[in-house]
Amino acid sequence: MKAQVLAVEKHLAALARKPRASILSSFTNDAERLQKLSHKLAGIRFDFSRLDLNDESLAGLEALAEAADLAHWREMMLAGEVVNLSEGRAATHMAERGTGPARLVEAAAARGAEMMALAARLEADFAGGEAAKLRHVLHVGIGGSALGPAVLLDALGRMADGPEVMIISNVDGEALAQAMVRFDPARTLLIVVSKSFDTTETMINAASAFAWMKAAGVEDVAARTVAVTAAPERARDWGAGHVLDFSDTVGGRYSLWTAVGLGFVLRAGGADWQALHEGAAMMDRHFLDAPFLSNMPVLAAMGDVWAHRFCGQQVRGVFPYDERLRMLPMYLQQLEMESNGKRVNRDGDYMTLPSAPVTWGGTGTDVQHAVFQLVHQGMVQGPAEFVAVKTPGHGLAAAHHRQLLANCLAQGAALLRGRREAEALALANGDEALAAALVMPGNRASSTILLDRLDPHSLGALLAFYEHRIFSAAVLMGINPFDQWGVQLGKEVAQAVLSGALTETDPSTAALMREALG
Repeated sequence: MKAQVLAVEKHLAALARKPRASILSSFTNDAERLQKLSHKLAGIRFDFSRLDLNDESLAGLEALAEAADLAHWREMMLAGEVVNLSEGRAATHMAERGTGPARLVEAAAARGAEMMALAARLEADFAGGEAAKLRHVLHVGIGGSALGPAVLLDALGRMADGPEVMIISNVDGEALAQAMVRFDPARTLLIVVSKSFDTTETMINAASAFAWMKAAGVEDVAARTVAVTAAPERARDWGAGHVLDFSDTVGGRYSLWTAVGLGFVLRAGGADWQALHEGAAMMDRHFLDAPFLSNMPVLAAMGDVWAHRFCGQQVRGVFPYDERLRMLPMYLQQLEMESNGKRVNRDGDYMTLPSAPVTWGGTGTDVQHAVFQLVHQGMVQGPAEFVAVKTPGHGLAAAHHRQLLANCLAQGAALLRGRREAEALALANGDEALAAALVMPGNRASSTILLDRLDPHSLGALLAFYEHRIFSAAVLMGINPFDQWGVQLGKEVAQAVLSGALTETDPSTAALMREALG
């Protein structure tokens, strides 16, 4: 198997070095290109036809998927077998939305029912408008315990009529202090989310929030505190009055499907929570059943691996053209770079080819006036991904949304077309220096994901698409996407700095420690 993968990788590397027709001319050369590389599912159009892929590279990437045994690893994950080899764990996030063997799905459903029952009891305390016993939700977590819920709340919670939810992740006291100014401690529910329930940043913030409520005279702070964790006994010992658990086989960056989403349920309601899971389950079924070259997550992963692993493009930009999806690039940064930012494969061998690209991005149209100069003309290249929604979420004049969508579509077209020297020279009235600045090279790859509307079902499908895409890329590269040992190193050194145990260090760090920490 390993020899077969190496042979296919060698073939793909050779293909990447060969001269290729431009992406634009590929549409002329292949009348079926758009049909082959653009598909619709769950009310979402996935258009990969402007990526730098052709029949030859796709055939090689399909061969890589076969050699890397993607179908087998996909089935192992579905069945709840160990796919996180370094930690000896399964990855069962699909079971949280009803996909997988009955034993896993039933256990997840039971935990979900427990969360919904608690949400119903809490909602009674939030009812009654200004007279409500509770009005605010303070959600404390970090990493996947914060980014997933933040995406849900920002995308779907804006117009919901549940309590205001604020997510605090940064241990910087400025973040929590802002919540303390805005929220009434006597009417606040505290949700503490930590898989291990010993994450340093989360526990410091949680202790300060708990103390804030107690100092304000809240009689039973524990009764106003919900812990969401895979370590329920530790949470009870800490003092949480309500404890919701989730399986330790659900990684933090995949945990938004569990009780980690309690704040979203309180804000938006159980119907939206159910629709979110149904949309994700639809994408699960597609990922499990569709042939590789018409499988949206797999096809996207092939494009990613081709660009950064074989064509040397070490960045991938994600640009949502919808204010409600402004958190998406940050969410994907963790999902992709924490999963696939590795230097060894799952067998512990050092890799000779790059792993995850740098995921970056921003919200259109703001980002056009900030970073798109580099995207169109810069020397650093990588695919751009545009995410847009056909139907606006506001009731303002249609000109707002038409202008937004026109800009989104224009960026992909401009990246592909560029501006030729003759056109630039005409625009510059013969000024050759100005004309050189006006030339755009074009032939820069992009993809577009267009949602009919942004609702719980489509968002669930979209987020599941990204999960499966990153898993598929990991398998193509031979990577374990479910551990994160690089994250642990920084935590370990930070504790050593605080305890004074970090005695062997560089002169710069030693000097900074003396100045900053005394």
